[in-house]
Amino acid sequence: MPPARCPALFIAAPASGQGKTTVTAALARLFKRQGKRVRVFKTGPDYLDPQILAQASGAPVAPLDLWMAGESYCRQRLHEAAREADLILVEGAMGLHDGEPSSADLAARFDIPLAVVMDVKGMAQTAGAVMAGLAAFRRDVRFAGLIANGCATARHRELIASALPAQFPLLATLPRDPALALPERHLGLVQANEIESELEARFEAGADALQAAGFLTALDALEVTFAAPQNALPIPAATLAGHTVAIARDAAFSFIYQANLDLLEALGASLVFFSPLADTRLPACDALWLPGGYPELHAEALSINHAMKSAIRTFFDAGKPMLAECGGLLYSLETLTDVEDRPHAMLGLLPGAGALRGCQGMQTAPLPEGEIRGHAHHRSRTNGTPTPISVGRRQRHPAPGEAIYRERRLTATYLHLFFPDNPDAVAALFARHPVCDTPSSETLDHAAR
Repeated sequence: MPPARCPALFIAAPASGQGKTTVTAALARLFKRQGKRVRVFKTGPDYLDPQILAQASGAPVAPLDLWMAGESYCRQRLHEAAREADLILVEGAMGLHDGEPSSADLAARFDIPLAVVMDVKGMAQTAGAVMAGLAAFRRDVRFAGLIANGCATARHRELIASALPAQFPLLATLPRDPALALPERHLGLVQANEIESELEARFEAGADALQAAGFLTALDALEVTFAAPQNALPIPAATLAGHTVAIARDAAFSFIYQANLDLLEALGASLVFFSPLADTRLPACDALWLPGGYPELHAEALSINHAMKSAIRTFFDAGKPMLAECGGLLYSLETLTDVEDRPHAMLGLLPGAGALRGCQGMQTAPLPEGEIRGHAHHRSRTNGTPTPISVGRRQRHPAPGEAIYRERRLTATYLHLFFPDNPDAVAALFARHPVCDTPSSETLDHAAR
């Protein structure tokens, strides 16, 4: 397939908390309201930022990660986007050079020019020094310029612009305005569906500020050539044809990659959604997926929905396939302590209790069905859980990763799995009948692992 050309910009920063998502969302909205087709991607594993960016751009937002998804996956998604879009935006993760692979690695691999978002509160000419340092750190990335966030006055802007190296223009400034910032909580940004109308006002205000700064002409010279992968991603066999997978999706369970849904459908599965918070019965289904989310914020409502808990227990007792990730794992335990330190009864499919704490990292899940790459990002811990059948293998550290539990056909773990990494293993996880030995956690000696 021939290469495709499209203007593209990579939104990066020297650190977290500089306003990357605010700026990316404002850019997406600015160009969307000009009638442009905008495709946005998010670097690395993330559920919350993509929700925000999807609302701002009006199109689904996919993760790009050279380790979790692989270069061929990233290349194919960018090539597909370039064939249909008028603009591609990629939001980075953490600081530009943080992580392995980093945002800089991704930008360099696909030669996407970088716009650095910097919170300039409390600095002026130093912004120029930071930009010069970022540019000098490695030579294989190209910079479009600086977006100064939190710029106080016209004089503040002048001081920053005067100190920038000649090759790094000041693309735009955003004022110090609480109306532009996006609301946050303990795992990051507040979910988009909780504050849709509020977000709309923030998107429009941000777009207005960027338009006033002249950003509509800033991308004229930023066209990028996106080549298709040498070998297109294989189309998986429809091994789940005739299967229905029920997926929990509501305010408590919403950490779902669109790529995972697409993969299940490519495997032939029919997808139905239900709410453990509001519904009283499961939809007719062959397999069940309880994804991550915020069950700790809704523990009481989950606890008192006895009809739904009974329906899921009956499904579990029937030996049908279930996957419970992070928040789904917490829901599967006996109790969950909420943010106000009150314990609530959960499903009781696994022994143990959950409470708030923190952990994160990229890991591979070694399952009986095959290895699947994913990540952990949670602010909770468990205790009293059974012996796991295996533990996650960290990307670059020898310490054991997250525990993986198996009871009957339930697979439960803190890991969020990226289904496209291993379609065959995902198909086996959700198949009506086990296709490999899936021992109960009680039969395995974890100490020997």
